[in-house]
Amino acid sequence: MKAKMNPKVDGFLRKAKKWRPELEELRRIILNSELTEDVKWRAPFYTLNNRNVVFMNEFKEFCALSFVKGVLLKDPQKILLRIGENTQAGRWIKFTSVREIVKLEPVLKSYLDEAIEVEKAGLKVKLKKTAEFKVAKEFQTKLNEKPALKAAFGALTPGRQRAYLLYFSGAKQSKTREARVEKCMPRILEGKGLDD
Repeated sequence: MKAKMNPKVDGFLRKAKKWRPELEELRRIILNSELTEDVKWRAPFYTLNNRNVVFMNEFKEFCALSFVKGVLLKDPQKILLRIGENTQAGRWIKFTSVREIVKLEPVLKSYLDEAIEVEKAGLKVKLKKTAEFKVAKEFQTKLNEKPALKAAFGALTPGRQRAYLLYFSGAKQSKTREARVEKCMPRILEGKGLDD
């Protein structure tokens, strides 16, 4: 079954700056699957039964095809890359030319097929629990000093908690970690995430 083109993705591609031909080629390949095309978080997403499977990204130096549960794919070609050091599930393949994409088309199709099968099978990625993430001592001090902050942080979704923990502990200097905590405390107390 071939996917139906979504006009929102047409709009995204019209605005694509550097990587439009590459993104159009990736789209052509993806549309030959049973995935549904949409735009979420300002990027073309492809879903199966409303579950995210794969999406396309555009960056300054490359474009990428990102697999939401990429860590579960076998990756016999060893081309899936971890998106960031704290990324648990997602993996991507970076591109800098249409030629690269065309050359990899059979491989990309097999990876897409596998990603679809992973979703059909209902496989889940075992994610690290929020409690397993490092808590910056500057943030821990504030949590200990302010029960309202501790309660508000505890009420946040696990994803929002992880985002704050990674943001705070990502600073090298204590002074920077302290400034980040101070700046974010009002947002936490309002029940908002880092990017809300």
